[in-house]
Amino acid sequence: MGKGQELYKKAKTLIPGGTMLLSKRPEMFLPEQWPAYFQKAKGCKVWDLDGNEFLDMFIMGIGTNSLGYGHPKVDEAVQATVAKGNMSTFNCPEEVALAEKLVELHPWGDMCRFARSGGEANSIAIRIARAASGKDKVAICGYHGWHDWYLSANLAQDNGLDGHLLPGLDPAGVPRHLQGSVIPFNYNDLEELRTIVENNPDLGVVKMEVSRNFGPAEGYLEGVRELCDRHNLVLIFDECTSGFRETYGGLHKKYGVEPDMCMFGKALGNGYGITAVFGKRSVMEAAQKTFISSTFWTERIGPTAALATLEVMNEIKSWEIITTQGQKITKKWQELGQSLDIPLSTCGLPALTSFSIASEDWLKYRTFITQEMLQKGILAGHSVYVCTEHTDEVIDQYFEAFIPVLTKVADFYKGADDVDKYLSGPVCHGGFKRLN
Repeated sequence: MGKGQELYKKAKTLIPGGTMLLSKRPEMFLPEQWPAYFQKAKGCKVWDLDGNEFLDMFIMGIGTNSLGYGHPKVDEAVQATVAKGNMSTFNCPEEVALAEKLVELHPWGDMCRFARSGGEANSIAIRIARAASGKDKVAICGYHGWHDWYLSANLAQDNGLDGHLLPGLDPAGVPRHLQGSVIPFNYNDLEELRTIVENNPDLGVVKMEVSRNFGPAEGYLEGVRELCDRHNLVLIFDECTSGFRETYGGLHKKYGVEPDMCMFGKALGNGYGITAVFGKRSVMEAAQKTFISSTFWTERIGPTAALATLEVMNEIKSWEIITTQGQKITKKWQELGQSLDIPLSTCGLPALTSFSIASEDWLKYRTFITQEMLQKGILAGHSVYVCTEHTDEVIDQYFEAFIPVLTKVADFYKGADDVDKYLSGPVCHGGFKRLN
């Protein structure tokens, strides 16, 4: 057990859950063995508290660093801001420049509000949309954060929790009177959404991810747009994850369907905290009818990092690079699955690619993969959140280490060996299921 696991054991006595983010808990990757903490990150490499160097072929800061860790131009801009001062009685001019840039990239919209996390941005968007529509109910598809409005979707129709549509997200602490205020629907099922709209005259908002695990069926997004127009509903695209992965802006640009509002996060600041709520003037001005305000939404580092990040993205066409590299990784996984004769399937945007194996032992296989790759100096699992530092050479290095590990997994799947004999600790946790 290294210093990271020792510190994590202490953290669990001081911090409920041990970390601030469910997706970073070591139990999600390799319980009792994951290094847990870093002392340095650069490019696509991470160093743990013991000084061990790892190639990050996994989730790259949970998708925040599409330009790689510590991009020099972004960091230089932030360091200059720190030198000049991050907070003041006055507002920072960078927030105006950032709003102007997002409008330039998305001419259908007119106005922005900024925050520092995806959950905040989602809650801001819902507050504005409800104010604009004058109605309370929201239909949702996908993951939209941790706030009460969203978790209320998991309040069952009785006193139990068996009505969950997003297993793993417990609504403990969410007021039960919010039950029924948020209605989940499944992706690519236009008839289901149509039924929800027709049966809920007090519905005012439809909120969804454009795409996550798989893309829209032909005419689906257009159908959602038409349905919202016909019933005067505010359509929100949550692009906190998908933004700037396949286009220079929102993924909706790829499909030619424009929402009334959207949110950007994760990749927008390349590791620095900045999220944007963007939309049409007719909707966004409803923010003036309610109260949305927070001191640290006015700090200067976030907008500064975003402007520098957008500049670098445009210079190198980062979305094209990470899409191309993600497609290479995905194709290689598919070829390996076929050659090893195992039911390996892939999903996700190319830049957020992942694979799975259809087996009741899948979580054991995932744990084994992470365990073995960690011993080879590579952070790896069932996903790769691609960054511009994932060059062909880096991808080759990954697969050189990964192929023998997956070959062993194939032996487990076919019954030629027993995965339990090889696991050095507990099996990883599975996370939660998404509707998209």
